[in-house]
Amino acid sequence: MSEVTEKKVNFLGYTKAQWEALLEQLGEKPYRSQQILKWIHHRYIDDFADMSDISKRLRDQLAEIGEIREPEVITEKVSTDGTRKWLIRAESGSAMEMVFIPEDGRGTLCVSSQVGCALDCSFCSTGKQGFNSDLTASEIVGQVRIARKVLEKVYPDRVRAVTNVVLMGMGEPLLNFDNVIAAVELMMDDLGYGISKRKVTISTSGVVPGIYKLIETTDASLAISLHAPNDELRNQLVPINRKYPIADLLEACKKYAKNLGEKRVITVEYTLIDGVNEQPEHAAQLAKLLKDFPCKINLIPFNPFPGSGYKRPSSVAVRAFQDRLIGAGFSVTTRTTRGEDINAACGQLVGEVADKTRRQEKYQRIAAGAV
Repeated sequence: MSEVTEKKVNFLGYTKAQWEALLEQLGEKPYRSQQILKWIHHRYIDDFADMSDISKRLRDQLAEIGEIREPEVITEKVSTDGTRKWLIRAESGSAMEMVFIPEDGRGTLCVSSQVGCALDCSFCSTGKQGFNSDLTASEIVGQVRIARKVLEKVYPDRVRAVTNVVLMGMGEPLLNFDNVIAAVELMMDDLGYGISKRKVTISTSGVVPGIYKLIETTDASLAISLHAPNDELRNQLVPINRKYPIADLLEACKKYAKNLGEKRVITVEYTLIDGVNEQPEHAAQLAKLLKDFPCKINLIPFNPFPGSGYKRPSSVAVRAFQDRLIGAGFSVTTRTTRGEDINAACGQLVGEVADKTRRQEKYQRIAAGAV
């Protein structure tokens, strides 16, 4: 009978606290965690033997029990506008996508937290792929490391190519809570990627219990995918609203906002769909809904994908919707569609989900709005 080999720990997703706990077990001093984290996330090494200021005994111990392994990059595509999209292999065998959007003075990396998604929002191509698996902390933060390594060569004159990270790729971050929080901690830690808490954004479709858990665990920025100004319409577009209606969502967000300080607010994402949610009455309802909710609003013209049945509104309709909200006193931006020629625009990420029908039972109940 063949011997079963125990799977090694992937240390790429280990936080400072996890390293300190492990080092204590190995009889080492806690400060070694700082050295190790810098080797992994600043120098991008993947071999413990390269950690020249660590004793050989410790290097050998770490190599015996673990490894430093990035997810596999399958393909990388570059849009005519400079947007980049990577297709990345997950441990499950399926693949997720990551997108980098370059702008003057900043670069935003959109990372995935799951392979596929169970929430089945009607206007999102990712949700149409079904759900396959959660990504590990190593797979989430590994996306940042992959992008940083590539982009430092593409933009050698920039001090930092990736200035912002948004968890707005494939999946619902708050349904993969522990792995997302560990990855976010590494993104914001100076020993990791040193990205400001203002510039790391967790986006949720409205998993209210997860928002309350965030209060106890992080002060990263938060965005909510609202997309409708009333429960009746949002039930159609974002099925999780049947379980956590708008009033409950906004109440949770108000409490989380207290965790951010006076000068930081929640971002409200609103995808504009022709003939569905972009009429003058929708703008008026949205303004009324958010009048006592300090926020900034990000309007996203719908990005078409096959079989959606939806259309993008005209630029005139988008501008009129924005103007009505600005007139009501809101800070409003309209997201410029980027990377559309490589299907890298918002709502277009599909990856390669091996089992497109799989829905774990707990996710299936949430997606259906069941108790």
